[in-house]
Amino acid sequence: MNARTLLPLVIAVLAGAALLPARSQSSTNQPSGSDMMATMMELGKPGENHKQFERMAGEWTYTVKWWLNPQAPPSESTGTTISKLVMGGRYLISNHTGKMSMPGPDGKMVDSVFEGMAIEGYDNAKKKFVSSWIDNTGTGIENSEGTYDAATKTLTYTGSYEAMPGMVTKMRQVDKCIDENHHTMEMFQDQGGTLVKMMEINYTRKN
Repeated sequence: MNARTLLPLVIAVLAGAALLPARSQSSTNQPSGSDMMATMMELGKPGENHKQFERMAGEWTYTVKWWLNPQAPPSESTGTTISKLVMGGRYLISNHTGKMSMPGPDGKMVDSVFEGMAIEGYDNAKKKFVSSWIDNTGTGIENSEGTYDAATKTLTYTGSYEAMPGMVTKMRQVDKCIDENHHTMEMFQDQGGTLVKMMEINYTRKN
């Protein structure tokens, strides 16, 4: 819960508390202002689900493969990622830098600098993992929600992005912990009603 949502809720709770004596005459289920405030404070605390991000903190090198055409060989490049826990372990912020080869005006592949940033967390109110992503290839913010499978140590996000006006594409991101020093990410996007793998990243922790 952030300041933009917390402040209006605090105002609402305080306003509601002032009306509780009158309301209590018609409803016995109305929570008190102090109960609502206590619930809000509890929802604002980091918990066990937030600990899933502790293994992601640190500096990493990565190799990435991506497919502009699923039928063609993938393009490959490398980069680095720096991930930090912030705000008492509530969120993980990851900054990614590397190279990306994209087709130029003449059709030839051109190397360019890639920058991306992710913010991940666990929303106690929604009971879901949440993620936002931005990078220097566009101007939008990609938001997704996910679940964690403890048996396979896999975090799966689903969401969508709008690369062009009116063209909304569904996506799925699968993050898997291999061990303390390695993890992977796979990205799939909807192509004609089928989710097709478009990216694979392998991370190795720096010494």
